[in-house]
This record gives sequence, C-alpha cells and structure tokens, in this order.
Amino acid sequence: MKYSIIVPVFNRPDEVEELLESLCSQTEKDFEVVIVEDGSQKPCKDVCDKFAGILDLHYYNKENSGPGQSRNYGAERAHGEWLIILDSDVVLPQDYLKSVACGVKSGNGLAAFGGPDAAHPDFTPVQKAISYSMTSFFTTGGIRGGKTKLDKFYPRSFNMGIRHDVYHQLGGFTKMRFGEDIDFSYRIVEAGYQPRLFPEAWVWHKRRTDFQKFFRQVYNSGIARINLEKRHPGTLKLVHLLPTVFTMGVIALLLLFVCGLMMSSFGSIEVKPKGHQLCQLALLPLALYSLLIVIDSSIKNKSLYVGLLSIPAAFVQLTGYGLGFIESWWKRCVLKQDEFQAFEQTFYK
Repeated sequence: MKYSIIVPVFNRPDEVEELLESLCSQTEKDFEVVIVEDGSQKPCKDVCDKFAGILDLHYYNKENSGPGQSRNYGAERAHGEWLIILDSDVVLPQDYLKSVACGVKSGNGLAAFGGPDAAHPDFTPVQKAISYSMTSFFTTGGIRGGKTKLDKFYPRSFNMGIRHDVYHQLGGFTKMRFGEDIDFSYRIVEAGYQPRLFPEAWVWHKRRTDFQKFFRQVYNSGIARINLEKRHPGTLKLVHLLPTVFTMGVIALLLLFVCGLMMSSFGSIEVKPKGHQLCQLALLPLALYSLLIVIDSSIKNKSLYVGLLSIPAAFVQLTGYGLGFIESWWKRCVLKQDEFQAFEQTFYK
C-alpha cells in the first residue's frame, strides 16, 4: 500500500464525516485511512461505520493522550509506504493525493513533505478571516506553507507526509502538547532530511470557529515557541519574534493613547492640544496596519466583510501569540523552570 492517512480525533464526529467524504472522491485510490479516537466524549465510531465498505478504513479508540501520541498509535498500525498526517478539521480537494503522488514520484530521496492550507468558499466569514490571519505574509510571514516565506519550510500536522521508515527511525512525535509537529519537523531536518513543500497538495482547513478559541490556540503556540528553542537551540528566528514586538508595540501605543486622552480631557488649555496629538500619534500606526489588512484580505477573499473581520483576527493572532511567548520566556528563561514544571497543566496529560 502506498499511503496511510492518519487522523487523530477528539470530539469532532461531524468534521470527520466531511473529511471521509472528501477521501471517497480522491482520484488516487491506493490508500488506507487510520482514525484514532483520542478518548473523545463524542466518538466518531458511527460515522466511520458508514464508510466501512467504501474506504479501507481502520478505527481505533484509546485513552486520551494528546494528538502526537495518537498519531504514533496510528503509525504503529499503518501499512503504507508513506504516512500522511492530517488534522480532523481538514477537507481534501479530489486531486489532493494525485498531487502528492506527483510530488513523491519526482522527489528522488525524498523523506518528508507538507502542503499549504486554504479557506473553503463555504466556510463562515470568521473562519475565512482566521485562515487569512494564519497564512498571510502580513501576519505570519507566510511561514505556514505559502510560497512567500520569511523562514524555511517546515511541514505542519494539518498536512504532513513522511516515509514510514523515516517516521519510525525518528521515533514519531514527542509528548509535547503544542508545537509537537514543529518539533518533529525540526528532528526530520536535524536527521539530515529536507522536507519539501508541495504547493498543489493543499487542503481546506477549518481552524477555529470563533476568536476566543482562536486566541487560546495562538497563545499556546506562543508558549510552544520558547519550548522549541530550548529543545532545538538556534531555531528561534526573527519572524518568531515579530508577534511579541507587535504586542509590545500595541500595548505601548494604547498606553500612549490613554495618556493623550487624559491630557485632552483633564489638562489645561495649553495641554489639551498636546493630548489630542498624542491620541492621533498612537492611533495612526494601528489604523495604517488595519487598512493594509482589510485591503489585502478583501482582495484575496473577494469580500469586504471578511476583510473587516480580518482586522480583529490579525490582532488576536499576533497579540495572542506574543502574550504566550512572553509568558513562556518569563517562566523558562527568567524563572528557569523546566518544560514540565512550567506548563504541566497545559501541555501534559
């Protein structure tokens, strides 16, 4: 068998059904599907049973241990030459595996690959805005699979492929709860392999459905970045620092705005004009950045409404990541706590 598609699942039966439906329409048929239920309270067993006679589908239910360990569980039971790791909240275009097959065929000595993600036309405006904020050059530097990047390409677990033998050689994913896919990608490179980007092997990725859940996700990603640097010294790049710089800049500008507001409200006649100037000075950079986001997102999504929603999405993405990064830096670098001690409740079961 050529491909084993491994999908860890936690309380997402509806999304699994959409993913399996998209797998039924693949033009490339040489694959199996391994669904690993990670201790869900809402299992997807009934959903998987619907596809038993249509797909080569294997369903496993285990105690909760997090996505990385669930992928390892599935890999141990997979039969394919290549393991394709997908998140349960993705949907595949019908030529996804065909594009993968073309890339694999042309990649002599290839050990690992990844592909980009996109927002489906049927996604909600909020999901499209969040997708924009996670893939735009103006928010993440394009490091999540786009063609224009500020850092080299590392596959992510929403769309990652690796040769079965290389997976086992590296021991699969670690027990990291967040950032475990980047940790795995770093270990692939450190072992002497170079992952390739397959631009045509893209997926529709739903991501989070509201800004509160999105904030929690990116906050944890900011925490993970310091942990990744501790595990892999030298991997912290300028692009990873930009959200923190942005966050500190936003805080400084907001403080400047409050100071100007107080001066303009309670100051003397001579002070009030200076207060107005401070307010304008504080709001101008934020307004210009917001204008850049709304124009770029509106053009890409062909929707002014999505463009407007992309403003809060971008600020949530950057400040959430930045605040998580600052917390992790304080605990790991200043207080000298180890990874487990600093984030026991967040990262480990």
